[in-house]
Amino acid sequence: MEKFIILGERIQIMSPEVKQAFIDRDPEPILSRAKDQLAAGAHYLDLNIGPASKNGEELMVWGVKLLQENFDNVPVALDTVNAKAIEAGLAVYNRSKGKPIINSADAGDRIGMIDLAADNDAIIIALCCAAGVPKDNDERMEYCQTMLERGLSLGMEPEDLWFDPLTLVIKGMQEKQLEFLEFIRQLTDMGLNSTAGISNASNGMPDALRPLVNRILLAMAMEAGLSSVILDPGAPEIMDVVRTVNVVLGRTLYADSYLEL
Repeated sequence: MEKFIILGERIQIMSPEVKQAFIDRDPEPILSRAKDQLAAGAHYLDLNIGPASKNGEELMVWGVKLLQENFDNVPVALDTVNAKAIEAGLAVYNRSKGKPIINSADAGDRIGMIDLAADNDAIIIALCCAAGVPKDNDERMEYCQTMLERGLSLGMEPEDLWFDPLTLVIKGMQEKQLEFLEFIRQLTDMGLNSTAGISNASNGMPDALRPLVNRILLAMAMEAGLSSVILDPGAPEIMDVVRTVNVVLGRTLYADSYLEL
């Protein structure tokens, strides 16, 4: 991956505002969040419609077309466990600005999502788990290899599988954080792409601590080779981390005004 990729996470069903907008097919809250995330530096917009067991296909088509028609075919991550809804979204997706992302597969019941990605020349986020949390990096790697072999056997390019080691909660799983960073290094050494929802690590912490912890862990993960992240780009402090680490790692040419570029 040539540049560090940011997936904007704010269009998601867990937000009451977004949920109601989906129900009413009200474009304004969706468009407002999309506009803010793109202005803040998002490369992809994650379109999370939840389980979408009812009307999922129609909802995903509506969401994909709404975003791409209003924002010059912005690349979109189609986020649901409903495979039929993803198929419907892929059918109307315009890939002139980037391949679609399917969010997500795992090495268990959702491994078939890799087949869907292969059939549609899409990128797949591959969670390194099957059922529950992997006990260690050896287990993570087993799941990674299972999904990689599945994708390659179907003709996918390795770079189109973005492996997510699973960001674990520090409060109660502190000992797992170095494993998480080490696994990112392993993926990097193998030439594989990685992604993560960094903010999961600070779940359960006091609100005052969460931004600090998220920023520090993101910087450490980027240094380990993390190639993309799922976050809210509307938080300036965490975007400053992304810009600064990109300068330190030589991905961005330094200028005194680099935080504004």
